Amino acid sequence: MLLGLSGTAVLAGPPDVLGVRAGRQIEDVTRFVLDISHKVDYRIFTLPDPYRVVIDFPDMDWKIHKDALDRLVRDNPTIKGFRFGQFGQAGGRIVMEVAEPVSVKNSFMLNPVGPHPYRFVLDLAKTDHASFLRESEASKQVAAKPDPVIAKVPPPPTTVPQARKDTRKIIVIDPGHGGVDPGAISLNGYHEKNLTLAMSQELARQLNATGRYKAVLTRNEDDFMALRERVTFARAAGADLFISIHADSHGEGETRGASVYTLSTDASDKEAAALATKENKADVIAGLDLSRQDRDVASILIDLAQRETMNRSKIYAGTLVDELERANVALLAHRPHRSAGFAVLTAPDVPAVLLEVGYLSNKTDERNLMQQAHRQKLARAIIKAADSFFAQPRPVVARVPGGASN
Repeated sequence: MLLGLSGTAVLAGPPDVLGVRAGRQIEDVTRFVLDISHKVDYRIFTLPDPYRVVIDFPDMDWKIHKDALDRLVRDNPTIKGFRFGQFGQAGGRIVMEVAEPVSVKNSFMLNPVGPHPYRFVLDLAKTDHASFLRESEASKQVAAKPDPVIAKVPPPPTTVPQARKDTRKIIVIDPGHGGVDPGAISLNGYHEKNLTLAMSQELARQLNATGRYKAVLTRNEDDFMALRERVTFARAAGADLFISIHADSHGEGETRGASVYTLSTDASDKEAAALATKENKADVIAGLDLSRQDRDVASILIDLAQRETMNRSKIYAGTLVDELERANVALLAHRPHRSAGFAVLTAPDVPAVLLEVGYLSNKTDERNLMQQAHRQKLARAIIKAADSFFAQPRPVVARVPGGASN
């Protein structure tokens, strides 16, 4: 059974997740259990490459100690990875990456008994690859039905927009990651998704205060947003510039400094290619199918209509690197401006950069990024770069009709 539903009582607030555990029930069957304060609706589907089990719930308040989540993965060979968080405007999502193909054998809610609260139970039975693919396709068709849990994104412009009465430049700021996708985790356990949101909100505040710019955020809360939806959002907003904010991590703790990335058909170096691959997996982390997105990115990268936009993006990136250096912001030691095939930068008519504000795996960068004063300094440098960028003459390029994933 791939779709489970249960009656839901009217709640004063979101249900609490009070416990999580998993273990082998019988041979080749793993039982996953969530302790929840109230009965909830749910929806289950599976995705391949890698094998994933995805569970959509209403928004819930996770009151689980990190040790319990660590044990879930460490002590259960079937479960390789476990992520949860906000997905869309009114729902939550769990994504379990499993080590082998599995079938959803049972899913149900148990009523409270004695000291035990409501329990969501999911039984996963070992299966073969071909069976997993058949079940995954069937469950995706169920999951594709209209659902208010999924975030609603404004449709892209279908015609060249009329001249705006508001003369302010529109800068769309994209806080990287969010919701079920935490991004990198710092040395002291801070999530990249929270840092990028704080940085983006500070940048938006300063941009709006100038009176020259109108800042629009792709997300203003801890929500998940698919990569192609971020591109579509920027185009629908009529963005003059798109800035995606991230914070990197590295296996070597000494690596530190800010860096700026732009879109290119060929990566500038192996490190940029590796970063693009990692960032482009955000949708996989959230349990989305990447097959269409991969085709979209490939088609956009060879679209001649984007060449001028890519050149403009490089101009802003170079200016931003200069302003960060003037502001005494530490830069990545080698080539702070790099390029690769970042899916989030593929709008054909919006100059776009991805800014890595530092490395959460480095003690100094982590400490700086946690400080409001440092985020304010970064924002001032970004705005100075925007001032220089928009002061330069530019050719007139009409917007390309349609969204970035047509």
